[in-house]
Amino acid sequence: MTRSTYVFTSESVSEGHPDKVCDRISDAVLDAFLAEEPEARVACETFSTTNRVVIGGEVGLSDKEKLSSYMGRIDEIARAFIKDIGYEQDKFHHETVEVTNLLHEQSAHIAQGVDAADNKDEGAGDQGIMFGYATNETEELMPAPIQYSHAILRRLAEVRKDGTEPTLGPDAKSQLSVRYENGKPVGVTSIVLSTQHLDEAMTSDDVRLVVEPYIRETLPEGWITADTAWHVNPTGKFVIGGPDGDAGLTGRKIIVDTYGGAAPHGGGAFSGKDPTKVDRSAAYAARYLAKNVVAAGLADKCTIQLSYAIGVARPLSIYADIFGTGQVSEEQIEKAVSECMDLTPRGIRMHLGLNKPIYQHTAAYGHFGRAPDADGGFSWERTDLIDALKAAV
Repeated sequence: MTRSTYVFTSESVSEGHPDKVCDRISDAVLDAFLAEEPEARVACETFSTTNRVVIGGEVGLSDKEKLSSYMGRIDEIARAFIKDIGYEQDKFHHETVEVTNLLHEQSAHIAQGVDAADNKDEGAGDQGIMFGYATNETEELMPAPIQYSHAILRRLAEVRKDGTEPTLGPDAKSQLSVRYENGKPVGVTSIVLSTQHLDEAMTSDDVRLVVEPYIRETLPEGWITADTAWHVNPTGKFVIGGPDGDAGLTGRKIIVDTYGGAAPHGGGAFSGKDPTKVDRSAAYAARYLAKNVVAAGLADKCTIQLSYAIGVARPLSIYADIFGTGQVSEEQIEKAVSECMDLTPRGIRMHLGLNKPIYQHTAAYGHFGRAPDADGGFSWERTDLIDALKAAV
């Protein structure tokens, strides 16, 4: 039986976290190539540490001359986004950081499995399993702990960047323990917030005075009580931040990027991967389907799993779990989602419009639970499949 009263915890990290710096650079490289050619192939990984950024992986354009010229832009791309994040500290500064570009052309052996041929549909870019999840416990149909952990850090980034709170630095982490009663989130038992600060004289208490009002305005009214435990910069000073304080790597925050541990994860990271890679595109499709199932009122919460084999176009399996909350059966939902959306890699890309430079905005504060952008970003958050799903069941 599903528990109805419990405490569940999720964490988020800011755009200045070392791993998120790397995710942002990798997705910025991806966007640059997709802006040139919608069918560009990119698998970009970034590593960062004190005074150094290393970018590697595979890229491909149909025009080899353009590929060569784009390779020369990687340094400029990395520096621009380090600056936008806000790093101007002595040992990690957008002007002086050493950027090493080790990108090379995509493997022909990988390409032959993915590219469409005369009698063969375009195949998946890799094997793997992908999960999507949705729950009606928040307006965004996301689990509350991860949704509000993201919201806190987004708010602190806003006031840092607009100059309202100039003492805050780019690197930060949040963590919320949310109390559920009768399966619904009703309050916060503990709040953990660690944020870089630029004034070395600030204590943990000083930092709490700065951040507490923004945390209170972000969380639902009544969720913070006298019993809520606060842990703000619990280890003390946090002046050295970002890749100077700790090394970063693309793809190391996959639970932060998705559902905060409230749903299964197939293990594949998103950032730096073009949408032929089903680690990314099929995870977006699974979220899109799960969200539309819940938005249609077919279930209060829903998990969708998809599986693929490299070079094979159609998913090997489609699995749904609605946790006993459904108006119809899991089998009906599995049949409906397969009828309502072409789940081949190309079908997903066309349905969701993924062949666009829309990815750098996904690199921090979660890939899900965001409003769809006018430029096509976060298209997987649309709820435009409701009528089709209802008709299919």
